[in-house]
Amino acid sequence: MTHPHFKAAVVQAAPEYLNLQGTVDKTIDLIQEAAGEGADLIAFPETWIPGYPWWLWVEPPVGAMQYTQEYFDHSLALDSPEMERLEQAAKTHNIHVMLGYSERDRGSLYMGQCLIDNQGERIYARRKLKPTHVERTVYGEGDGSDFKVADTKLGRIGALCCWEHLQPLNKYAMFSMNEQVHVGAWPAFSMYEGIAYALGAEVNTSVSRVYATEGQCFVLAPCGIISQEFLDRIAPTEAQQALIKAGGGHARIFGPDGSSLADPLPEGEEGLLYADIDLGMISLAKAAADPTGHYSRPDVTQLLLDRRVKRPVEEINDQPEAETESEPETELKVVSSE
Repeated sequence: MTHPHFKAAVVQAAPEYLNLQGTVDKTIDLIQEAAGEGADLIAFPETWIPGYPWWLWVEPPVGAMQYTQEYFDHSLALDSPEMERLEQAAKTHNIHVMLGYSERDRGSLYMGQCLIDNQGERIYARRKLKPTHVERTVYGEGDGSDFKVADTKLGRIGALCCWEHLQPLNKYAMFSMNEQVHVGAWPAFSMYEGIAYALGAEVNTSVSRVYATEGQCFVLAPCGIISQEFLDRIAPTEAQQALIKAGGGHARIFGPDGSSLADPLPEGEEGLLYADIDLGMISLAKAAADPTGHYSRPDVTQLLLDRRVKRPVEEINDQPEAETESEPETELKVVSSE
């Protein structure tokens, strides 16, 4: 039996913040660069398009409102010409793309990820189940209908955003779907240093590594960068600059045994990480501990995964069906020959 063997690329870069067209252009440039290096899959950070809304963490809610319309207007709609350009780029360069974006759907925004195959077909799109902390002032929630792992020619690929990886049940559900390649997307790690250790690079990089070890899968962990130009705009005061700084990129790639498969780039340096992915390694890792297989204890603990779509409006029609005109009754006459 042969196992898929391919090259993966992981992005560490700053988007063109609050610039939909500019970030789409940069996305296509990175897709082309990765494909030129022989990559079959490229993974982008959380809300790469049009950038993560960092002002949420340094402004009070009323101050953050100044960015609301601009951010909404530059978010990505799935049925847009911009998405068509991205799908065409995947096809043109013969590469699978796991994209991260702020999704605009009617009047709401969601933290989205989608997987596009090398023929430019969208395999699936998902939404972050629970935006974290102040993110909930901007984004809506996803549901179980798009919580999945997809079959592809490269293997079974899934994705989560940022602190979705700190929800143990999320991880267990993903592991149960025989995930082989996981994209764990992050925005950047350069905030509240010395104040909130859990928001820093060391903890969150460890989260990615532990995910690989617990699930015995490859983890591609793209990570954004905060550009100095954007930082100057959203944090002009000394008090704000004490909370956040430029840089913060800590992209990584881990194997199913937790090993590092690519040397990290310097924190503020833009670029792509590459690693060769051999799915045959997974069986070696799972021989020791397959958490939803031979190493599970369903007689003691089980997980319920609800895949139903949760709609804000469900129509219920209790009106009786319109009565159809009945056929006129006919009288049976018996004719006797007697």
